[in-house]
Amino acid sequence: MVAAVRTAEATSRFFSDYPQRDPDGQRLISMVAAARGLAVPALLSPTRGKAPVALARQIAMYLMHVVLSRSLKQTGTLFGRDRTTVAHACALIEDLREDPRFDAALDTLETLITEGVSHG
Repeated sequence: MVAAVRTAEATSRFFSDYPQRDPDGQRLISMVAAARGLAVPALLSPTRGKAPVALARQIAMYLMHVVLSRSLKQTGTLFGRDRTTVAHACALIEDLREDPRFDAALDTLETLITEGVSHG
């Protein structure tokens, strides 16, 4: 329980320094991090990180672009990356969606994100 409180506090502090005020984007990043068993700051780290972190970041970029309709440039700015990096992530995730299990997991995340998006 103490670790969960520390993680929540770190996430709260992290988002207070978040470069863009984007509650839907913040929610998406938090959901992807939770779904992949990672801390939010890992997804926004300036370094690539290990393969599971990089894949989670690519998933979040893809969902940000596809589900939240953020441009490649907007998405790149949110993640501290170039738009070409976001385009690469989107292409990679599209290819990975050929795997039915991966596709089902992304469908679930898409639904959760869509249901949680601000309407107004």
